[in-house]
Amino acid sequence: MNEQAKIKVLIIEDEAPARSIIRHYLEKYDNVEVTGECPDGYCGLMSIREHNPDLVFLDIQMPKLTGFELLEVLEEKPEIIFTTAYDEYAIKAFDMNAVDYLLKPFHEERFDEALAKALLRINKGETRHDKIRKLSEEKPEGTSSLNRIVVRKGSAISFIPVSDIRYIQAEDDYVMIYHSGGKALKQQTMKYYEKNLPAKEFIRIHRSYIVSIEHIVRIEPYGKDTYVAVLKEDQKLPVSRSGYKKLREKISF
Repeated sequence: MNEQAKIKVLIIEDEAPARSIIRHYLEKYDNVEVTGECPDGYCGLMSIREHNPDLVFLDIQMPKLTGFELLEVLEEKPEIIFTTAYDEYAIKAFDMNAVDYLLKPFHEERFDEALAKALLRINKGETRHDKIRKLSEEKPEGTSSLNRIVVRKGSAISFIPVSDIRYIQAEDDYVMIYHSGGKALKQQTMKYYEKNLPAKEFIRIHRSYIVSIEHIVRIEPYGKDTYVAVLKEDQKLPVSRSGYKKLREKISF
């Protein structure tokens, strides 16, 4: 394989020894070129945009931007091999998708196995965008609920604290998040937010709406067996029959 055909690899990992081990394991591969190393997710995001790597070794728990948050804001997604010290992230979805998962400390044989999977997919030219999106929407078992949402506008990255969210509305393949600072569009599903937002603080009142419970002022009848939720800002959102049942269980009115 000539120099131009080399597989470009980026290492995004906050622990220097782990970065060194990955680079060391890659040295024997003549068809692989390490284009850079990053100690945090934000640096990693900038480097992915700059180098357009074919493969990224990505830690999950990192400063500034986690591995999952980084995936959420990427436009073009390379192949991903996760590296982490936390086994609670090892869910079956990782093995079912176009990524692998290395639990630290990992041995060279296990590393080679993961790399072989990624190289095979890269050489086949398989589309992995939907697979990576599915992976980024998985909530690892045993982990806590969301406490912030990362959003991208142009090249700028910002965070919306979950406590600032008023409601979320379905927008085809996206969701619009209405919060105290405005609104933000995300390419994620209602199912993802229903699963990951704190259950005591948010409720899905309709197939198209998830609402912060503290922002609900009252429930009003809208027609025969139909209702609307009135929010503090005086917005009125439709409530489905199942949503009304859930509201009755959580709120006294």
